[in-house]
Amino acid sequence: MSVALRFLAAKTLITTSCVACFGGCPLWILWRAQDVGLSGALDPRVLEWAAQEGHVLLRMMSDMTAHAYARVSSDLPMPG
Repeated sequence: MSVALRFLAAKTLITTSCVACFGGCPLWILWRAQDVGLSGALDPRVLEWAAQEGHVLLRMMSDMTAHAYARVSSDLPMPG
């Protein structure tokens, strides 16, 4: 049984590169933050959406780690 991997490319990730890399694998689903209404959203909201939708968040900057640790500490879902 095949399972699709779902990813969310955050605002600082070079989404063109992601689309090029992910486009060849039909079991990898990539959404850009702006495609799902998260353009300009604060980091906690982006993490919440990714968790609710079961997407692994892809991001180049490490400035979101404090929000991710806060989610884990609060026993909130954190895919990836």
